[in-house]
Amino acid sequence: MSHSNNFKLIAFVIAASLVVIGSSFMLGGHSGYVEKALGFYSLTDIYSTSNLGLFLGVLFLATGITLTSSPILPSFRRPQFFLLIIVSVIMLLTLFDSSRWIAEHGGFPVIGSGQGIIKYFALLPLAFYLCFGTRVDIRTHVLLNYIPVAIVLFWIGGMKFLELEAKAIVPLVETSPFMGWLYTLFSVQQASDLIGIYDLVFAIVLGLGVWLNKRIVMLAGLAGTGAVFVMTQTFLFTADGGFSDATVIDGLGLFIIKDLWFICNLLIILEYVKQSDRKVAV
Repeated sequence: MSHSNNFKLIAFVIAASLVVIGSSFMLGGHSGYVEKALGFYSLTDIYSTSNLGLFLGVLFLATGITLTSSPILPSFRRPQFFLLIIVSVIMLLTLFDSSRWIAEHGGFPVIGSGQGIIKYFALLPLAFYLCFGTRVDIRTHVLLNYIPVAIVLFWIGGMKFLELEAKAIVPLVETSPFMGWLYTLFSVQQASDLIGIYDLVFAIVLGLGVWLNKRIVMLAGLAGTGAVFVMTQTFLFTADGGFSDATVIDGLGLFIIKDLWFICNLLIILEYVKQSDRKVAV
């Protein structure tokens, strides 16, 4: 895939996800999510949850719409960069709220609602890629886009070894036609441990491939980590809480749809592998 096509695909995927999330906020969904996020800034003391939901919805929608315009209007790339950064930073700063961590398990780094928040790390290098693109060498983009993939797989993957996380993923795994068999062969904790090991192993494999610049290792890492994020998208259709008639997506949907951003991170690494292949062929 050429850089131009990759750029368009990534812009479209991010835009679509932001439009869906923004629409859901504007329709009154995820009030608890809105309260926790903007309550960190004490805005809940000033404005109602519905108004704050509208604010977040407009912000996400505006960012998504701007992204759809960028392939046609290059002048929009700078505004989209700042909008993506604003969306990410607003949410990421709320990780400093103690409510994001599970106190009964020692707090940081045992993460609770922050699992959905750390996914905003994915947007930072994507904003950089969409704005600066070919001004920065692809190798730098690869290194930057590996970081959020590593963060989420090491962090959430590491959580799989805890009993509370093992139990929390049961509704997702047991309803999945691709993963439900795990509970036939293993206990709830053993299945969770295996998923955690898988996440950690392929995050390491991809990291080694990127660091050592080894094509085969990178491809193995891309296949393994890509499978994680593609698999999570199937939960939207197999588990309860994915879609909502009233607000487009429900709580699970809000959590899962952000994994599309990590697929975009991986597409940039794949672009680098393909460019390397072409150079070898020449």
